[in-house]
Amino acid sequence: MGNRKQLLRPSCSIFEDMLALKKCQPYLSVLLLLLLSFGSRAQTKVLRGVILDAQSGERVPFASMRLEKTGYGKLSDSAGGFTFRFEQWPRDTLQITYVGFQDYALVLNDSLIQRATRDSLFIIVQLLRGRYINEVVVSRKVDFGLLLWRKIVKHKASNDRYRFQNFSYELYNKLELDLNQVNKDRIQSVKLLKPFTFILNNIDSSETHPFLPIYITETLSDYYYQRSPAKRRELILGSKTVGLDNESVSKYLGGMEQNINFYNNFIPVFDKRFVSPLSNNGSTYYRYKIVDTQYVNARRLLHLIFTPKRKGESTFEGDCWVHDTSFAIQKMTLRLDSSANINFVQEMSLIQEFTLINDTTWFLSKDKFIVSLSALGKKRMGMIGRKTTTYKNIVYNDSSVTDELRKNKLPEEVLFAENARDQPDSFWVDNRHEELNKDEKAIYKMVDTLLKMPEFHTYANVLNFIGTGYLNIGNYQIGPWYNWIYANEMQGLRLRFDLGTNRYFNKNLTLHGYLAYGFGDQTWHWEADALYLFKRHPRMSLYGIIRQDLDYGQQYYDEITSDNIFALAVRKPNIPIKFINLTEQKLEWFNEWLNGFSIMLTADHKVYNPEMNLAPIKDFANGPGNPMNGFEMAVNLRFAFLEKFFETTFFRTSLGSDYPIIDVKYTHGFPGVLGSTLTYNKFYVSISDIVKIPPLGTVYYNLFAGKTTGVQPYPFLNVAPGNETYYYDKYAFSLMNKYEYLQDQFTGFNFEHNIGNGLFRFIPLTRKLKFRQFYNVKLLWGHLSPENAAYNNNADYTFKSLNGQAYMEVGTGVDNIFRFLRVDFIWHVLPTGQDLSYIQKFGVFGSFRLSF
Repeated sequence: MGNRKQLLRPSCSIFEDMLALKKCQPYLSVLLLLLLSFGSRAQTKVLRGVILDAQSGERVPFASMRLEKTGYGKLSDSAGGFTFRFEQWPRDTLQITYVGFQDYALVLNDSLIQRATRDSLFIIVQLLRGRYINEVVVSRKVDFGLLLWRKIVKHKASNDRYRFQNFSYELYNKLELDLNQVNKDRIQSVKLLKPFTFILNNIDSSETHPFLPIYITETLSDYYYQRSPAKRRELILGSKTVGLDNESVSKYLGGMEQNINFYNNFIPVFDKRFVSPLSNNGSTYYRYKIVDTQYVNARRLLHLIFTPKRKGESTFEGDCWVHDTSFAIQKMTLRLDSSANINFVQEMSLIQEFTLINDTTWFLSKDKFIVSLSALGKKRMGMIGRKTTTYKNIVYNDSSVTDELRKNKLPEEVLFAENARDQPDSFWVDNRHEELNKDEKAIYKMVDTLLKMPEFHTYANVLNFIGTGYLNIGNYQIGPWYNWIYANEMQGLRLRFDLGTNRYFNKNLTLHGYLAYGFGDQTWHWEADALYLFKRHPRMSLYGIIRQDLDYGQQYYDEITSDNIFALAVRKPNIPIKFINLTEQKLEWFNEWLNGFSIMLTADHKVYNPEMNLAPIKDFANGPGNPMNGFEMAVNLRFAFLEKFFETTFFRTSLGSDYPIIDVKYTHGFPGVLGSTLTYNKFYVSISDIVKIPPLGTVYYNLFAGKTTGVQPYPFLNVAPGNETYYYDKYAFSLMNKYEYLQDQFTGFNFEHNIGNGLFRFIPLTRKLKFRQFYNVKLLWGHLSPENAAYNNNADYTFKSLNGQAYMEVGTGVDNIFRFLRVDFIWHVLPTGQDLSYIQKFGVFGSFRLSF
């Protein structure tokens, strides 16, 4: 029996197990279903990807996608991503379309499918720019696009961030420069460039147009704004400009100079102002159309596109997503219209994104500026600039902002935190708003390698020498080379050599001098000068100069001078050069305050000696001493509110001010000092400004007046500025010669209006050539006292006097010829009369201008 029990027990066990299995059947069914599901999922083919704008790198949301054979379609998500699942890889074509871009066809063939890993394939689709022009065709009675634009404009005051009394944020700014259209084989074949061919390994060929990243800068700052009274403050916490040690550049890369507001009526593009699609007068310049509606985070967004109504105007094309309740912009993309009159720019995009920082407030969270530049054409090597700015820690209408702005000494201040320009890598790792990609990381490594190469510094010095005229050799500097050779009828061939110190010699002191020899008059000429900077911000300096050379009259930093090889080629014929020798010792003290007010105190000893084609000194001898020996002291007051500068180690160039610049100068001549024989008082005042008046261009004006007392020889009076070359000088009268008109009191007015393309935009050829239109007026009222007229006019030379009359020239012409050349047509208008046959009535002048 025991054995029988042993035989039955297994049967009972099996039976019990079967019962248990039956009880577990629901759970096993679920388990089996999951296993089958996972098995099915493991065999599914997955196509994932992201759709990007090929020029800006921005993601393209809600793009339409459709498989050509099956007809199955969908939209990309709000971040430009998409996913398709297939039981088997299809042999089909995925058509991708989006307004403003060229259609894209992705062929799903064997070569593409072979790239799949574990039945999954990820692709990046880059859409090339197309035109919006065919999209905006309004034929219905109700123009819904125009109605939406009106709603946006109506609610601008409720959505513009500048509606707040104050706000602040942390700003991260990144600027990358790339070379595009790089011919790798051609560069490698140039022997001079072989030491640098390693940088070609950084070429990014993943994009539609391969590019070579060459430089990157980063800036992190705290920015503060107050509406009334208007104040702005930026504290730069970190500035990373490898190989570029320039504080003014670091300031410009911060947030103070990078503010673009799409809600404004005009948007700055380089040195021009373009009409915003959100302008109060936008409907005059743009057509609008709603092309799509989507929901993101339970909010309804309307897709609005806009295109210019006319070609050749300063307008954009582009699109935006608009919140349908608040009519706030969620994202806007502006592209430069191909017919826009702007130089060297092949493509350009401005992109801004806004984020809700509470339930109702949209605030700027990111802006991006991408521009492709090429001086020689779209298919030649050029440069791409990519600027990305992000905003964090946004605070508005808060007392903390007011407290910070109370520290301002001026309405606008840009300051550097301690060690801001020398922050370690760990600072940037901890504080960047977004991690650098592989291309950006490679740039830092490449630049660091280049800076350690002696060949790089040699090549950089040579290029700088060709471009600026100056060459650094150790602690010293030679140049400019264009002054080395010159010739004129008195000196014959003139050779000159300059030698100076640079910042490696001393960061506060610069020394300079030159020696010149004329083979015709066999005379040496020379100069020595020094500048010492006590402070840079605000500026305080001491400058001294001693020289013995020809005086070339008024010289301006942005105009051609008279003592170089270029001036020889453009002189007017049959007009003798006037030669007057000057021996001078001058000392200048300059002190500037933060509010833009400055004072210059000058002590100047000058001895003139006319050499040729002017009245000689013997005609003025009427007593003991040299009649052309003068010692004067002057005080020059200048006010330029919030003037901006581009600065190098010692010198700076004004970038102008948004306000008029006022200059007042008083000079007194002292007799008996260093042999001086003259007593006089001189008064001078001027006010000037450059005013942008979009969409009508830019206006420049300069109103000036002056007076000299006493009877003086002509070098100490005012000689009206004439021009004896065919190169246009905006400060001089084009149809007047030098030393032609003499005056002891005068008032003048210079005016020029640069219109832009003006009438040229209506002619297809001139619109395509991007010609620009301008006109100008120059006026001068002058008077010479009878005593000064009798003293200065003699048998050797006779000056003309306006005698209270007006001298007037008007001009117009064509600018931007071949992007560099300007031609002026100048007419003499006043004075009129029968005895003025000597006056040139009309002239044609040329000049070179480099501008966007």
